[in-house]
Amino acid sequence: MKARLLVIDDEAMVRDSMVAYLEDSGYQVLSASNGADGINSLREQESDLVLCDLRMPNLDGIQVISQIKENWPHIPVIVVSGAGVMDDVVQALRLGASDYLVKPIIDLAVLEHSVKRNLELVALERQNQSYRQHLETVNRELRAGLEELRSDQQAGRQIQMKMLPEFTDVGDFSFRHIIKPSLLLSGDFLDYFPLDEKHFGFYIADVSGHGASSAFVTVLLKNLTYRLKRNLKRGSSDDLFYPVKVLQRMNEELLNTGFGKHLTIVYGVLDTQTGALDYSVGAHFPMPVLMQGGKAEYLPGSGMPVGLFKDAEYQAYQLQLPQEFSLHLFSDGVLEVIPEKSLSAKEKYLLNLIEREEGIHDRIIESLDLKSETDVPDDIALMTVFRK
Repeated sequence: MKARLLVIDDEAMVRDSMVAYLEDSGYQVLSASNGADGINSLREQESDLVLCDLRMPNLDGIQVISQIKENWPHIPVIVVSGAGVMDDVVQALRLGASDYLVKPIIDLAVLEHSVKRNLELVALERQNQSYRQHLETVNRELRAGLEELRSDQQAGRQIQMKMLPEFTDVGDFSFRHIIKPSLLLSGDFLDYFPLDEKHFGFYIADVSGHGASSAFVTVLLKNLTYRLKRNLKRGSSDDLFYPVKVLQRMNEELLNTGFGKHLTIVYGVLDTQTGALDYSVGAHFPMPVLMQGGKAEYLPGSGMPVGLFKDAEYQAYQLQLPQEFSLHLFSDGVLEVIPEKSLSAKEKYLLNLIEREEGIHDRIIESLDLKSETDVPDDIALMTVFRK
């Protein structure tokens, strides 16, 4: 589409020559012999660019430019005037004129170049404005989406925290825990629950990845243990008493979901009357730490990840807990906040820390700075089982 130009000049010869040249250059050109007619022409039919003389009777160029910038600020104005009115030219440029050409214009190609350049600048400005408006729209939608996502994650976090058990004391045994997520939602999870009058089941799990998808697997774990507890109560299944069976069930269910998620886990069954502990390990690291007689050491055990291999095999381990002890289960995120560089040094540091804090749950939390507002690179979970 041809650009529409308006030439305002009281000198007919100058005006006609510019009109003829610009029409030959492919533009649609309107003309006016004075400022008032030029303003009326813009009101009737808006132009894309105005060329305006400064010295005209009645309504001079300065007044014309002032009215154009007041009513049509997006229209570029090129001043075309004699060399003897430089003060007026400066004033015109201050009012917003885009360019200045000196009459007489010997080479009208200079006029065409100025017109073309200013029209390109206007087109570019319109593109930029359109792009800015698009970005503002996208940003508004993005902010709304992020706010909705944040709200959903906060709701999910509340649900996830409500799924965690309450601190429990049963006989001489106590269960304590803490989870510090790296995001609003955690891929770490833990639980402990009575199986009958003397047995307690408990586990700590670390789901691969972070965020909502990993947190959803923790809901699956909670749901599975709930169903197994319901089956135990009905007498249809006693799988919860057998750690190997529990890991096999978890492995099967996680593979069936098709989430592409796997987890590491330690599941144990504690006899609160005899102190016997049965447990099984699904590739969890670090292993639980047993603190007794002032000495901390990792429990033995190994096994395949849960939810990764169809034919994964798990082993049963047994341990007789001493009369006074504390058992500490961590997710691997704890190693990320330990200052040592090598893995073996981190493992040793964790043992020394537990010994230094005498296996006391709250002191270990404080020493690892797990209650601060500091961001952590990975989810961190800690469960402590103790008898004193």
